[in-house]
Amino acid sequence: MKWPRLLAPLLLALTAGAQSQTIERNSLGMAFVKIPAGEFLMGSEESPAVLAAAYPQLPRERFENLADEGPVHRVRITKPFWLGRHEVTVGQFRRFLEASGYRPESIADGTGGYGWRADYDPATSRRGDAFEGRQPRYSWANPGFAQTDEHPVTNVTWHDAQALADWLSKTEGKRYRLPTEAEWEYACRAGTRGRYSSGDDPQSLLRAANVFDADSAAHWPRWQDMALKGRDGFAFTAPVGSFAPNAWGLYDMHGNVWEWVADWHGDDYYAKSPLDDPQGPAEGGVKVRRGGSWHTWAFYARAAYRNWNDPSTRYTLVGIRLLREDD
Repeated sequence: MKWPRLLAPLLLALTAGAQSQTIERNSLGMAFVKIPAGEFLMGSEESPAVLAAAYPQLPRERFENLADEGPVHRVRITKPFWLGRHEVTVGQFRRFLEASGYRPESIADGTGGYGWRADYDPATSRRGDAFEGRQPRYSWANPGFAQTDEHPVTNVTWHDAQALADWLSKTEGKRYRLPTEAEWEYACRAGTRGRYSSGDDPQSLLRAANVFDADSAAHWPRWQDMALKGRDGFAFTAPVGSFAPNAWGLYDMHGNVWEWVADWHGDDYYAKSPLDDPQGPAEGGVKVRRGGSWHTWAFYARAAYRNWNDPSTRYTLVGIRLLREDD
């Protein structure tokens, strides 16, 4: 991968340990890292006052509705698993479609997805959305900005992710699936306990994540106060692996694209979560997505932050990272 020049020294240090890990690749060229069994503290109980001091550019009400991040609770992951080293790329998703004949929801239902257009005015949409859509012109193949086969695929639904996992499972005889929310946060933290795997300081994400910074703010000047103070060289998505990995050799767990997980969302689920391998609520209306994206303010890219959408949602910020169960 081509990394921003300013990141090179840090990347050399952090990837030294990652390079010693066992990496396995599947039939689509996806690399998987073995994640050990273990336990961790899941969630966050930072007070609105503490968060307001850490993110002074955000209005106070942004910190008042985070009850679903708590209570902090101990979780035990009882079995090792293999997690995608990177988010699923455009090229890998294309190869899946060509081999399987699957039609992504944005194409199958004829409504398309969302995309960026330079002269689009958010005020013209009912919700004031930052992106144009839904429109048939936008899909996994066209988010409105340039991507190569090495960029993360976007505009994919939870059902699209399930279809990819199911096809790989049948093709290879190994079980692929989306990670649970607990598995995702465990892997994201990689033994750390801060807001990010890179530390508590939002500015640390310039080295570790593709989130909303001065490059992105150039296209959305009304939100420039929310941008990180610096540039990473990417106004939109970055090729996967362009930033420093976490301690377990996983890239882009923060930023680049939101990642679907298996769980239904439940506001009070943490209060009754089992200790071992929580699976989330048995039913629900929205599926959880984690990690933030290239267009996400740093506050929403925290390891504990929980976002959610209808399983049929497709958006230019949302992608996929798969898990393969250990043999």
